Amino acid sequence: MTESLFEITLQNRRNLHTILTKTPKEKLLRIPEGFNNNIFWNIAHTVVTQQILQYKFSGLQMHVPITLVDKFKKGTVPDGSATDEEIKMVANFLISTAEWLKEDYEANLFQNFQEYTTSARVTLKNIDDAIAFNLFHEGLHIGAIILLLKHVN
Repeated sequence: MTESLFEITLQNRRNLHTILTKTPKEKLLRIPEGFNNNIFWNIAHTVVTQQILQYKFSGLQMHVPITLVDKFKKGTVPDGSATDEEIKMVANFLISTAEWLKEDYEANLFQNFQEYTTSARVTLKNIDDAIAFNLFHEGLHIGAIILLLKHVN
């Protein structure tokens, strides 16, 4: 079953990569009236959250810089700006972090998972729970991104 979860994750990330690389920067960064974030924040947040849920809670080194984590983790809000370098970095991490997850999972690196209850009140007990929950989480943000795209176009 996990093999299909890796494929779904990678396809989700490809979809996000297309949105990130095909949407003009000003639309990525626009925060429409009534919203508290933008398309870029939602995409970067998915990358950061995956790293926290799967690597940090397994006691492993995250593959993304802590500066990215601090800027896009739960509870943060965008300021409506981003450098071209930040956007490119997030675009690169969208695919690579999904590929590294599969490699690291197959190498049995996820041995010591720290149980965690999410804000959705789902308790993650192991890496398999974290992989499954992360897909749900990314789905929520893809929905938000689709809504944001309608408001910025």
